[in-house]
Amino acid sequence: MATKTITVTEDAYEALKALKDKNESFSETILRVAKRKPLSYFYGCLSKESGEKLENAIMEARKKRNAAHAERMKRITKELKG
Repeated sequence: MATKTITVTEDAYEALKALKDKNESFSETILRVAKRKPLSYFYGCLSKESGEKLENAIMEARKKRNAAHAERMKRITKELKG
């Protein structure tokens, strides 16, 4: 396996060291931390109230986007028939 040498600040090294498990290499730590997390990983990070506010904001944004799309489609259809 090829290796690369990188330079990090003392603060970055200490932060990485704090994330490192006892029997884990720094490479394994970096790969573990850098890996994309599944959506389920974030379950419970918001309070119920905050989650409901976020859901409502998303639903409202989708309604606005869908309405704008429908309006664009009407204009396009009218232009094509025109």
